[in-house]
Amino acid sequence: MAALMAAALAAQAAGPLARALGTAPADPAGPGAVVETPQLRAELVAHAPEGLGPGKPMWLGLKLQHQPHWHTYWKNPGDSGLPTRLAWTLPPGVEAGPIDWPVPHRLRVGPLVNYGFEGELLLPVALSLPADWRGETLEVSLRADWLVCKEECIPDGGDFQIRLPAQGALAAHRAAFEASWSQRPQAVVGAQATARHQPAPAGAASVPVDDGHGPRAAPLDPGALALRIEGLPAALQGRPVELYSETEALIDHAAEPALRWTGGVLEAAWPLSPQRSSSPASLPVVLRVLPGPAGGEARLLRVEAALSGLPPVEAVELPPALQAALAGAAAVPPPAEPVALSLALLLGALLGGALLNLMPCVFPVLSLKALALAQHGEDRRALLGGGLAYTAGVILSFLLLAGVLLALRAAGEQLGWGFQLQSPAFIAGMAVLFTLIGLNLAGVFEIGGLLPAGLGGLRARHPRVDDALSGVLAVAVASPCTAPFMGAALGAAVALPAAQALLVFALLGLGMALPYLLLSAMPGLARRLPRPGLWMVRFKGLMAFPMFATVVWLGWVLGLQTGVEGLVGLLGVLLALAFAAWAWATPWAGGLARTAWRGLGLLLLAVSLGWAWPGWQAGAGSVAAPTAAAQPSASADWQPWSAEKVVAARAAGQPVFVDFTAAWCVTCQYNKRTVLADAAVLAAMDGQRVLKLRADWTMRDAAITAELGRLGRSGVPVYVFFPGRPEAQPRLLSELPSREEVLQALAAL
Repeated sequence: MAALMAAALAAQAAGPLARALGTAPADPAGPGAVVETPQLRAELVAHAPEGLGPGKPMWLGLKLQHQPHWHTYWKNPGDSGLPTRLAWTLPPGVEAGPIDWPVPHRLRVGPLVNYGFEGELLLPVALSLPADWRGETLEVSLRADWLVCKEECIPDGGDFQIRLPAQGALAAHRAAFEASWSQRPQAVVGAQATARHQPAPAGAASVPVDDGHGPRAAPLDPGALALRIEGLPAALQGRPVELYSETEALIDHAAEPALRWTGGVLEAAWPLSPQRSSSPASLPVVLRVLPGPAGGEARLLRVEAALSGLPPVEAVELPPALQAALAGAAAVPPPAEPVALSLALLLGALLGGALLNLMPCVFPVLSLKALALAQHGEDRRALLGGGLAYTAGVILSFLLLAGVLLALRAAGEQLGWGFQLQSPAFIAGMAVLFTLIGLNLAGVFEIGGLLPAGLGGLRARHPRVDDALSGVLAVAVASPCTAPFMGAALGAAVALPAAQALLVFALLGLGMALPYLLLSAMPGLARRLPRPGLWMVRFKGLMAFPMFATVVWLGWVLGLQTGVEGLVGLLGVLLALAFAAWAWATPWAGGLARTAWRGLGLLLLAVSLGWAWPGWQAGAGSVAAPTAAAQPSASADWQPWSAEKVVAARAAGQPVFVDFTAAWCVTCQYNKRTVLADAAVLAAMDGQRVLKLRADWTMRDAAITAELGRLGRSGVPVYVFFPGRPEAQPRLLSELPSREEVLQALAAL
């Protein structure tokens, strides 16, 4: 049964690995034409109404379908963000033009204004073929990169490939191209536009600075551009207008320009950005002319304004004190120094793996191994063989998990230790597996009785397979825990070359298996164990309850990830599973009754899975949000983590404590209810005005994963103090901090 966990892990890894490598499932448009992420669906499409050929109208396009409330950015993203970028790979002589951008919408985020798109978007690109092109097909490859944002932002992208036939029209996406073209601005023939720098008025606010050339007053207001546009169509004059600058880092996007019509001339005072980084000679301006009081259709126009009087951007050398303050205000420490493989690191991995056996998430598997010791106590050869097989299963599982993790990280995925537990489907699979194990231990069914004769005979001839699979199971359930010494070893391993990283993971596995391996090799063990008898049957039944307790915990985690519906779906699946196990194990009098009851059990199981699966999948596509796991049980002064909160607090001289946690992390939950809820610890934090933040990693969160990496860690729990002095380095605590350790760290702030 533990083999189910390896299969579930492989299925969990296959999706993000395929997406990261650009091999996500494609639709009929061609292999590699579609990339899907939890935030959007991207498709490379083509439009050639007259077919392919030199001189014929042809376009390619990246079609983006955003999930609700998610958006990507325009060519000028505004106050923040990044534009979508396309890099084409085309046959010799074939050329792709620039993106024919539609006009964006204003996206206001607090005091910032961005320009971007929600819903469905098509970015068209004109395609031209050389005069001597005579191909039968045209192969096009594209690398697209985008930044997709809601409350948080995720840099993402994909690789696309399509093969276009030369014969026949390509017009399946005509409507999407025409909709995009209807939103592109049109040049105004005969229009004249100028923009002149208008300095801030005398006496405007300024700040004293000393840039090494003596003290002076630097104006806080950079002034504005006096924009003047003549020659717009008479039907549009006098109507309200929205302005968009195609040039980045020039205009203050959050400041509304002062617009007025003077006769047929549109005049605007357009405030400049205090962070202006360029002094261009011209300014492309997009106008969205809105309906006026008398009605009329909205129009999208574009003019090129000649710029004059704009002073050049000067590089100013800041005084040393200001440089130090700005450098210290960073939200995160600088990247860790390159990691080197050392004896201390290897010994730490071995010791961390051994201490993992003391973590509560491993207790259910330890109960199974205790049962195995009791069953084979008098057979030293069987005992030693089982220990070696268990060790092999543990080490190979660590290596498999490490290989998947390293491959996904190398492909650009933001993942860490325990990443598979961020999938509700994986959590549900573990709950199903532990329910089956519990039912087996309770005597509801015997595995041998459910297997075909061939498989049953194979299992009897190779009894060590069960021991190896128990090692696989041990690693699967150990994922929620991080033991002392283990966090540093995991953080270092993901920064090492692949071969050295796998060695660290192998030693973690050896350390975890070592206690049981030593017990199985002890020659005097058999004399200290009771003789086989009825007590073993009772002990086996007793061991079912740790399995069921694990199912309760997994159900709690799933409920936090997917809500009540996901949890109820799991309970329905487990009920159907128990009925199916009973139906298959019951010795029915006739073949017809046996077939009917077993068929009913399988039918109920299939129906319950079909009902529950959509809820689990919907949870898998979620981006991390604060859950109950991120909230303290008896305190309201913990806040959800964000890098901005850390920056703001440290800049104000306030120290920060961050608890990186997850609902599926047993060690995290233990620490939250003990040392982090300790009255003396909380009083000491309040006494020093410590801002307490929780970073909830229950679901995938790229920002938290990146922060863990910068701290030299790849899993939770992680506890870190950021001193109130911005130039001071953060202080990491151990995975199981004591009250004294936390108080000492507080005293050192």
